[in-house]
Amino acid sequence: MKVYKFGGASVKSVEGIRNMAEIIRSQQDHLFVVVSAMGKTTNMLEQVVEAYMEHGAEAALQALGSVESFHIPIISKLFNHPTVGLNAVQPVFAQLKQELTMLVEDYDKTYDRIVSYGELISTTIITSYLREECHLDAAWLDMRQIVCTDSNFREANVRMDVTRRRLHETVDFNLHRIYIGQGFIGGNDRQQSTTLGREGSDYSAAIVGSLLGAESVTIWKDVPGILNADPRIFPNTVLLPELTYYEAVELAYSGAQVIHPKTIRPLENADIPLYVKPFAAPYEHGSIIRSVAQRHDDVPIIILRKKQILITVRPLDFSFVLENSLPRLFSILEKHRLKVSLIQSSAVTISVCVDHTRYVEDALDELRNYFSVSYNTGLELLTIRGTTPELVEQCTQNRQTLIEQHTRRTGKFLMFANEAG
Repeated sequence: MKVYKFGGASVKSVEGIRNMAEIIRSQQDHLFVVVSAMGKTTNMLEQVVEAYMEHGAEAALQALGSVESFHIPIISKLFNHPTVGLNAVQPVFAQLKQELTMLVEDYDKTYDRIVSYGELISTTIITSYLREECHLDAAWLDMRQIVCTDSNFREANVRMDVTRRRLHETVDFNLHRIYIGQGFIGGNDRQQSTTLGREGSDYSAAIVGSLLGAESVTIWKDVPGILNADPRIFPNTVLLPELTYYEAVELAYSGAQVIHPKTIRPLENADIPLYVKPFAAPYEHGSIIRSVAQRHDDVPIIILRKKQILITVRPLDFSFVLENSLPRLFSILEKHRLKVSLIQSSAVTISVCVDHTRYVEDALDELRNYFSVSYNTGLELLTIRGTTPELVEQCTQNRQTLIEQHTRRTGKFLMFANEAG
């Protein structure tokens, strides 16, 4: 049995869905297919949530029109008889509209309740297409009923023991060769929808693969595999054909966008290889992540993490900061879901670099109860593994740098963002 995961960029169009179907058709093994929301559907549903929270159900229903307008033309071109696809997905849209008539809750709970429908819509359409047009034995699953999580909305933690039991109770390859499930979403014990964090579909695939004992997990991307840099930012990128689990985790936590940070751990625990393959050229090798891999020390790896904020705190009583303040600082950051990507300290100050999210303002307000706080916004964190003076000069040229750190092989540079970028 193998697990395939297709992201939103792969299924954003009729051509993409047909290509996905051909990839699935070419595989004779049992498959568990994890699918994301189509294209930018998650972004559109986030706008629905904003309209709902700020202006109420009527405004949210109007915003929902863009989601329907995106999917309906795809259905019309995808199916020989579009009413088949429309009849399959209309109940899902009806459920979503019903959700928008419910009482307003806190933002994160509402977010998960609404945004999870992106994956429900995409998998409903795709499963219907595979069955009706491709004549494949595909069974649809509601992962909200299978992936059991806590109630940490928008970044829920998975209860692996319960999820394992539910998967084994539900998935029977003697009944169906192919199962289609949503990435990114789960549900708590109160039957409330939860999500696993943005780009969490990779993590969903890793969970399924590890708990079902898959031969491998393959993530299909719109890139040749894992590259040493983002080709949209840096020219002359190089494919990394092999990586160890450790290297992949290191890259993910530095901000690399190809693999979700949580994805690697369940696969490493079960020693399951992870393939990253090009969706447009499925027979090319791509990249593989596994316990032992060929080293590529001669290839530098460059990661640019955008939308960063540098927060500097100083104890109000001028005490030595590392003795008493470090636990309090990180407790507040964790409470407000801010992940630290860089730390710099002195005798009386600590500076941390975090993603500039909607939680930052609340964190700053709480920090001011205990510290003198200053901060800088509009920053980018550049990480280079395998630094050389020439490469550092090339990547930081004409950039104002606030913090520069070096270890044996890696350099980090916190810089003000380019105005053009």
